[in-house]
Amino acid sequence: MQFYSDGYRPGDPDVRPAAPGRENGHGPLPAEVDVLIVGTGPAGVVLAAQLAAFPGITTRVVERRGGPLAKGQADGVACRTVEMFEAFGLADKLVREAYWVNETTFWGPTGTGNGIERTGRVQDVADGLSEYPHVIVNQARMQDYLLEYMRNSPTRLEPDYGLEAADVVVGTDGEYPVTVTLRRTEGPDAGEEVEVRAKYVVGCDGARSAVRKSLGIELRGDARNHAWGVMDVLAVTDFPDIRMKSAIQSASGGSILIIPREGGYLVRLYVDLGDLDPADREARSRFTADSIIEAARKILDPYTLEVKDIAWWSVYEVGQRVADRFDDVAPQERGSRSPRVFIAGDACHTHSAKAGQGMNVSMQDGFNLGWKLGAVLQGRSPDSLLDTYSGERQEIAQKLIDFDLLWSTAMAAKPKDPANPEAGGMDAAERQAIFTQGGRFTAGFATEYPQNLITGAGTYQRLATGFPVGERFHSAPVIRLADAKPLELGHQAQADGRWRLYAFADAAAPTDPDSRLAGLCRFLAEDSASPLLRYTPAGSDSDAVFDVRAVYQQGHRDISVADLPALLLPRKAPYGLIDYERVFTPNRRAADIFDARGIDRSAGALVVVRPDQYVAHVLPLDGYQDLVDFFAGILLEARD
Repeated sequence: MQFYSDGYRPGDPDVRPAAPGRENGHGPLPAEVDVLIVGTGPAGVVLAAQLAAFPGITTRVVERRGGPLAKGQADGVACRTVEMFEAFGLADKLVREAYWVNETTFWGPTGTGNGIERTGRVQDVADGLSEYPHVIVNQARMQDYLLEYMRNSPTRLEPDYGLEAADVVVGTDGEYPVTVTLRRTEGPDAGEEVEVRAKYVVGCDGARSAVRKSLGIELRGDARNHAWGVMDVLAVTDFPDIRMKSAIQSASGGSILIIPREGGYLVRLYVDLGDLDPADREARSRFTADSIIEAARKILDPYTLEVKDIAWWSVYEVGQRVADRFDDVAPQERGSRSPRVFIAGDACHTHSAKAGQGMNVSMQDGFNLGWKLGAVLQGRSPDSLLDTYSGERQEIAQKLIDFDLLWSTAMAAKPKDPANPEAGGMDAAERQAIFTQGGRFTAGFATEYPQNLITGAGTYQRLATGFPVGERFHSAPVIRLADAKPLELGHQAQADGRWRLYAFADAAAPTDPDSRLAGLCRFLAEDSASPLLRYTPAGSDSDAVFDVRAVYQQGHRDISVADLPALLLPRKAPYGLIDYERVFTPNRRAADIFDARGIDRSAGALVVVRPDQYVAHVLPLDGYQDLVDFFAGILLEARD
């Protein structure tokens, strides 16, 4: 973490100086905004947290509730989401508070059919997938972290509670072409409508999204007419795996998914309540907390369950649906104009909770869109950049739907009867195999963006095989040269909208002026075609658009800071202070990053990483023209 570049000040460095005019908060809701976010669900708060860092962008968030979410709803946090939280400086706080899912156990009917027995256990996250664990913490706390981040940002952004979207109309003229009618939901003015005009609107307002409906976009898919009860409880039980994530299949066919919660005592139960009559629209509403508990007791038999307190409970029907598109551009208009309105999270994909991906995929929706809106509104990128959101995220949502269907079907399947195999069903071993095969998905690493405007081809993938193009940048341990500090390379990237250029050195000596790395540094610092020179605004720090970092092959005691190219010791802020945190060496006590990530030691490699932490390109260190060509379609020439 770096601070004091613009002068010393006492206090908490996480509370960044307020932007001019924001010292006392962000004020009343204006009539015109750059971005209006509707809803403070997972997608909405991640998106708002990114945009809160840009004082030049007027962002506002409205929420129909009277205040922040307090309890309940999602709780599973994939490894990939923890990596994303590190970009906001929140990962340490998250993992300290959370329950860690280390192993998952599987239970099925005993051989005699009387009760249940453990049939297997697996490591929840395979070795090497991430430096972070799969954790459990309730959605309200996840959102609290991000809301605090927003309050501490230069814009002092906070949601405007008690407002819901009633209508969204996309016009064609003016600087603020989208008109949103908002309705007050509580207080003496409940029912009153106010109008806000926006450059862009993002609907993060849930499965019944008013924003989506205003655009005429439908969720397509099927209801499964199968009910599950979910409750967070404090309970006394003799079930031995109550502090393990456990998938339980009873002889009667009912199932439970047990998710231990943070704090050491709370536990979440997903309880199979059976099929519903599709003609009975009130069937779900007749379930009670007591009926869910009773169903759980039957499934756990012969183990006992005594519920002492219920923190939250609900009943939902399994169903998988995804929207036709994630923005306001109809298929026949695609390519003729760029989107102005977007939908994210449950507004565009709904599914069961048991795959543990709803909150995670929703947050990644917001993380994908946030930096793109920031780049366009700051004049760094053309608005065609926004076309990539729907294309990238809809495909990921469909993969989620497909996986959720597979896993929720496995969870609800009746036990296979060995005496009557033709009757169907699924045994515990099959269920465990499905879970294991989906490990990359549940960890959050199934996302692979195809080649498009912001993701290149894998032409030079051989130079860095451990950084697949289109997948998230997989961190690895390194040593920072200037102070010998061991850290994770990927953890140095912040959610600040900048592109990352990681230059992995070739085999030449660090002092060799003819090395490929030295040549790349000269090109970036001096050549008129350099993306750094073309796209960095005049008067800005040299790293305002591109965060350039280098990793040498030698040990940290074999290189001197005095030997580094000037590009890797940039001068920053009003005092021209030197940034010493751009150069790294392998941490051989952990794993040499060149070996761990398959870097070509002879030629080296340049790994280009998007602002949302996904690998955009792998290039030779001397592939200058390829680098120039790649960014020519993404960034706009800097304006004085």
